[in-house]
Order: sequence, then structure tokens, then C-alpha cells
Amino acid sequence: MTRKLPLLLLLVLTAFGFQTKAQSLEEIVKKHIEAIGGAENWKKVKSMKSVAKMNAQGAEVMITIYQVHEKAMKAEISVMGMLGYQILTNQAGWGYMPWGGQTKAEPLTAEDVKSAQDQLSILDEFLTYQAKGKKIELVGKDDVEGTECFKITMTDKDNKITTYYINTADYHIVKTTSKSTVNGKEMESTSLFSNYKKLDAGIVLAMNTNGDMGEMEITSVEVNPNIDENIFKPSN
Repeated sequence: MTRKLPLLLLLVLTAFGFQTKAQSLEEIVKKHIEAIGGAENWKKVKSMKSVAKMNAQGAEVMITIYQVHEKAMKAEISVMGMLGYQILTNQAGWGYMPWGGQTKAEPLTAEDVKSAQDQLSILDEFLTYQAKGKKIELVGKDDVEGTECFKITMTDKDNKITTYYINTADYHIVKTTSKSTVNGKEMESTSLFSNYKKLDAGIVLAMNTNGDMGEMEITSVEVNPNIDENIFKPSN
């Protein structure tokens, strides 16, 4: 015969369980922020220029990314001797892909501009989620290619969910999965992150990303360079 716990004790234990889970999540986020260089160093970053290379379907692609925090970003893409670009600002966006047959820059739809706004933030998502009204939840642990990770979901105000897998050993993000709508179609994307390095500015970045489009390696990063904001306008 089993004996039931008194209702009051059951409520206390349940409340304690919720509190412990909340404290655990808070501690994970705190250690993650420390692992990437700390909030103070990241808050000093106002602009960034990154150079990267990647292999996409057997072709080498060179990418230069210019970012002004919360204002604009531009990715210049060189492939097969042709130079294209993607531009995103807090009001509009354009894409020019000559290898795809485009002869001039074409504007992004209002829906695509809205859904891509998070890309304008240079800061790590766990530094900004509260200010942006997002909610996070620790849903347990999972294995990512042999690495034990905390599994945390982040839900934005439009109910878009991104799942983060954070290494239990060093608190770096190992993997993300997310669902988004592109050209009216829902798409799921997955990215793997590795080769974290500390820059002179004190922040820590993953230098290698393996995503749906291929493997990308960041070869150089400039923190807080002067960027002429005229480059965030379509040039053709």
C-alpha cells in the first residue's frame, strides 16, 4: 500500500522543483555569457566586418559581411567570378545574385524583411532576448554528435521557436535549429558551430559554421571598424 503525500507538502515540493529549474536555466545563461566574453565586452561592439569562405555545391564562395548593430548589414558574395550581395536594414532589404540570372538588385518582401530583423543584432541572442520580449525554457539535455548539451528553446513574440544546444562543458552554442517563413513557405534550418576563438576585443566567436548552405569558415574579424553606411544601398 502506498501513502499519499500531504497536499501542502506536495505543493511545496512542486514549487521547489520549479524554482530549481528556473535557477538552473539562469545559471546556464550566465555561464554562457561568461564563456563568450561577458556582457560588458559585447555591449561595446557597435559594428563588425567579417571575411569568410565556404564551399557550396563544390564551388568556393568568398563572403565579406558588414554589420552596424541594429541598423544594417550587407553580405558581399563572390562566386564563379561574379559579385553579388544581400542587404538588410531595419526598413528594407535587397538581393542581387547575378549567378542566378539577376541583372539588377531586387527588393525583399516586407514579410522577409520583418522575419530577418534579428540578423541585424551583432549581440548574442542570450544578451538580448529579454529586451526583445522573447521567452526561454530549459527542456532538458540532448546529445549533439557525442557532445552533451543543454537544450533551450527561445520563443519570440511571433511564436517563432529557435532551439539552442549549449555544451555542458564549456557553455558554447554547439547547434541551433529554427523554423522560419521564406517566400511564404515554412523552412527549417540547422546550424552547427565550432572552433570558438577569443578576439582582441575580448569577445568569443565561433569561427566555423556548418549550415544548410554548406560549411563556412571565418578567416578574419574587425570589431568596431568605421563603415560607410552608403554601402547599405543597392548599387545597381
